[in-house]
Amino acid sequence: MLVLGLTGSAAMGKSTVAAMFAAEGVPVFDADAAVHALYRGEAAPLIERAFPGTVADGLVDRTRLAAAIVADRAALARLEAIVHPLVRAREEKFRAAAALSGRRVVVLDIPLLLETGGEPRVDAVVVVSASAEIQRRRLLDRQGMTEATLAALLARQMPDAEKRRRAHFIIDTGGELAVTRQAVADLVRAVAGMAGAS
Repeated sequence: MLVLGLTGSAAMGKSTVAAMFAAEGVPVFDADAAVHALYRGEAAPLIERAFPGTVADGLVDRTRLAAAIVADRAALARLEAIVHPLVRAREEKFRAAAALSGRRVVVLDIPLLLETGGEPRVDAVVVVSASAEIQRRRLLDRQGMTEATLAALLARQMPDAEKRRRAHFIIDTGGELAVTRQAVADLVRAVAGMAGAS
């Protein structure tokens, strides 16, 4: 089974491309969705113990949690030590189910795949990318986004050029959706052939 790691910087269109892979019949593991589910479930009491006052009615309050860890690398590391193993366990279950059902290709949608050293967990890295101008416009169109917030967000992420350099495949999302959709379909066909040959 060939495992593709899907990643990309903010507002590059990764969620749209993940949905396109799913539409092509490729199972997609969404790491962000796994985190959201954990914040409503098994991670909530662990997070409340580590960061008192961040859980209400059994749900992690993301605003309170963000306030508890902002500008505190040690706090962020504590949070990651709680959440990352739980996400990895869900990822492993996803992989096992896909392998059991005979899937030839799966996608792991992981926003910080490269930043967290996740490359060894995948067979190939797929980076979703668009021009800096398009990314900037998309981000500024988001509610509450300011120039200062935009600068801080981009400063925390690996530069797009570096992600592109480390990619095995690049999906350009700067043009028409139909073009991106065709690029995804072409990639699925190509890697399915690779998976079948292995």
